Amino acid sequence: MENLMWPVIGLTVFSVTTMIGIFSTKTPGFGKYSTSVVILTVIVFIASFFLLFKLISSQVFANIFFAVAGYAGGLINGKDK
Repeated sequence: MENLMWPVIGLTVFSVTTMIGIFSTKTPGFGKYSTSVVILTVIVFIASFFLLFKLISSQVFANIFFAVAGYAGGLINGKDK
């Protein structure tokens, strides 16, 4: 477990910093896009922790990451004009 202590601390600090950045820069309220960004970020960080603890393989993580990236790309291109 001691081998994983610093990577877990680093990933936790990065996760918390990212979430603070998201909440400090977004507009007030939870619209469709704000909620999606928070949920997608949480999914990537949970999958990162699973990968760190070897609960999932790197191929599964890549699938999750690309699914999140594809959904986020659809959010950007799917905005009403």
